[in-house]
Amino acid sequence: MAIADVIDLLAGIRPGSRLDRIRRERPDARAQSQESWRALFEPVHFGPVSVTERFAVAAFVAALGGEPAARLFYAGTLERLDPDLARTVAIVAEAGATTGPYGGYPQGPLSVEDRDGPSFAVPSPHRAALGRRLTAAFEHAHLLVFHPRDAAPASLQKLLDAGWTTPGIVTLSQLVAFLSFQIRVVAGLSALLAADATLAADAALAADAALAADAALAADAALAADAARTVEEPA
Repeated sequence: MAIADVIDLLAGIRPGSRLDRIRRERPDARAQSQESWRALFEPVHFGPVSVTERFAVAAFVAALGGEPAARLFYAGTLERLDPDLARTVAIVAEAGATTGPYGGYPQGPLSVEDRDGPSFAVPSPHRAALGRRLTAAFEHAHLLVFHPRDAAPASLQKLLDAGWTTPGIVTLSQLVAFLSFQIRVVAGLSALLAADATLAADAALAADAALAADAALAADAALAADAARTVEEPA
């Protein structure tokens, strides 16, 4: 893909802009974020998780996250790789849409934050189209996104039963974790960008109002001068 910085792309950050300067203040974090993306989506060797599986998981998680630019980016990439799969992923993600997080903590002070919520299973009509591996991957990704407190060894066993290897499960978990991070960063930067645009628009309106006021004052002054000359001129 040869994308210099995916977060900049998704957040709409232009070189030299205020947000670009802000991100440049933490060059290591910026570089590491991009390198993490490359390691997950442009590795030298894809290993047990294919490029299509990676972008299918990304499209699913991005759709669950609800961040528009990330959703369109990953869905569009998957569309180019496998149009039929992309359509199925979109349908399944819509079926999995919810809020969260849900789940319970071990008995103790944090138990007041326990919250019940729906569990997710890929709808039966779409399980064959996804296949066993992606079906299990999507259900596990949904668990990590919306039920992180409920993750348990049994959920990992479901992945193993569906044909995932231990290295593949590690990659899958890394994908979900990175995407959750990336979506939050892009959402925050996009909010700042929108705020900048609002401030710029307000400043432009204020400048226009000031110019209009200056023009009105100039016109009033001209009228007053004309009136004064009229009074001063002899009859």
